[in-house]
Amino acid sequence: MPWSEPVLIDPASLAFKSELDRLAPTDATVLIIGETGTGKEVVARYLHHHSERSRQPFVAVNCGALTQTLAESELFGHEKGAFTGASERHQGWFEAAEGGTLLLDEIGELSMALQVKLLRVLQEREVTRVGSRRPVKTNVRVVAATNVDLMAAIRERRFREDLFYRLNVATVTLPPLRQRQQDIPLLAEHFLTLYARRLGRTALRLSDEARKVLCDYHWPGNIRELENTLHNAVLLSKTTLIEPGQLRLNQTLAAPVASAGQLDEVVRQYLQNNQTPDVSLYQQMMDALVRNALDLSGGNQQQAAGLLGISRNTLRTHLGRLGIVRPRRSLAGFSPPAITSGAAERELRIGYQKFGNLGVLKARRSLETQFAGLGVNVLWSEFPAGPQLLYALDNNEIDFGTTGEVPPLFAQAANSPLRYVAWEPAAPQSVALVVAQDSPVRELADLKGKRIAVNKGSNVHYLLLQLLDEAGLGLCDVRVVYAPPRMPLTPGDFMSVDAWMLWDPLLSDAERSAGLRVLADGVGRVNNHQFYLAHRDFLQRSPDMLDSLMTALSQTGNYIDHHRREAACLLADELGLTRETMQRALARRSHQAQMMNLSMVREQQKIADRFYALGVLPRPVQVRDAVWQPATI
Repeated sequence: MPWSEPVLIDPASLAFKSELDRLAPTDATVLIIGETGTGKEVVARYLHHHSERSRQPFVAVNCGALTQTLAESELFGHEKGAFTGASERHQGWFEAAEGGTLLLDEIGELSMALQVKLLRVLQEREVTRVGSRRPVKTNVRVVAATNVDLMAAIRERRFREDLFYRLNVATVTLPPLRQRQQDIPLLAEHFLTLYARRLGRTALRLSDEARKVLCDYHWPGNIRELENTLHNAVLLSKTTLIEPGQLRLNQTLAAPVASAGQLDEVVRQYLQNNQTPDVSLYQQMMDALVRNALDLSGGNQQQAAGLLGISRNTLRTHLGRLGIVRPRRSLAGFSPPAITSGAAERELRIGYQKFGNLGVLKARRSLETQFAGLGVNVLWSEFPAGPQLLYALDNNEIDFGTTGEVPPLFAQAANSPLRYVAWEPAAPQSVALVVAQDSPVRELADLKGKRIAVNKGSNVHYLLLQLLDEAGLGLCDVRVVYAPPRMPLTPGDFMSVDAWMLWDPLLSDAERSAGLRVLADGVGRVNNHQFYLAHRDFLQRSPDMLDSLMTALSQTGNYIDHHRREAACLLADELGLTRETMQRALARRSHQAQMMNLSMVREQQKIADRFYALGVLPRPVQVRDAVWQPATI
């Protein structure tokens, strides 16, 4: 929801807004506590945009997503040469938010070592980049957010008590949606209007019965679940009146959950009646939890893992022990069974971004149909952009995926086990640098000293280097803010920096906005090919799967190029963008996948050499070394 217009009507909620209005003009550190989906980032943005810092950056960092090895560098920055791969000086999130507000979301997930460093930064108001001894003064308002009990974490020695009191200058506790029943109808109308406008639909309204169903529901996912429910209802509605049947609520979660005290009583009685169990109580409880979660999620392992709060890999370990799936074993020396109707279950793990060939393939479910009865379970994992997808490929979390031409080079320089399989034709017009319509930046030279948001290691990162070079500037002449993309971008996103490096479909969406303009695109500067990549081990053990997958991609590419309007409708539903935006984005490139050839290897090598010459890659790479060659497998 827009940061400037909180949707509140409940008396307790209005009192909560009054508290925010008192805190916003101050520089006090604020700790926001609330369940997942209650709108902690919305509150943080509200505090920022109603403060004197509103014209400066708002930067949100998910502490739970920071890897242990790079977390210190991401937060505080590093110097060139500080560690292997540090080919340039890097500003951390504190410096990126200079003068503005820094949201540290999921603060309870920080390691103890980083908590010590964060405490010092908050006390001294200065950061020291990794590899440097010179502190850098910072002027940042810190807002922290958590959905865990920090006092319990302190007792368990997972969170520092001194850091807690440093963060806990002012506390804002967000009530769950089930305690804000008077706000539910107003929030529902807000989301109906928002998504009807965004999807180009006529005004929609709720029936009295639908409104009652919403108010009676328990909302375990809070406001985020309500928003997704109404978004889905707008997508599915064929009339202007939303009825209960279109709400698709998870009724298995509708009833209030038993309290901790009730659960404690159940366990106590069980122990009294079964003091010498044949199987440990812990194992019995875990088995029961896993079986029930799998049953409630209809056999969907990803959803079951989400219900239990564990990773899917951990869940599969439990399922293997129960005999529900084949137990995991090392791939070393593993010879896969032939794909036959009687074969044991095999997995094809695909990483995808919602836009493009794989997004349409997933939406049509044609791959699942193709593999039906062949003992292959297709698992999809969504990623915001190529660098994040390749990180998952490098860690053997996925087998196959697609990215632009730049991310594979960064991955290859880091010794990733990726292999190039195929490519799609160039689309240079689908990447660009975007500024606000009233921005003083009128030409590339005006970028000097400006804040530019870019997803590190992505195609648009390469375009930024080309644009700066064209203007006679270098990376040291601008303030680069490394920020993964979100969809769709909000006005607050554009206020936090001076320019954004965007690619489709976000670019097409931005071009349709009256408040934004394209300063320069990739035409004549970059090729922006798409590459299909696979994990080396997957290719060695499952070449038959790859053949079927490439056939499906070829068919999907033909479908997109010959039925662009229908494909746009599929993706618009998935992404929450208009069909016109999706049709514009799809029209900018051909989606015909072609197997790798010498010409394409040479094109990719030119980019690799350019990055290395600029010092962006830590070492030279030979693209041909990472090309899949079926004859040698």
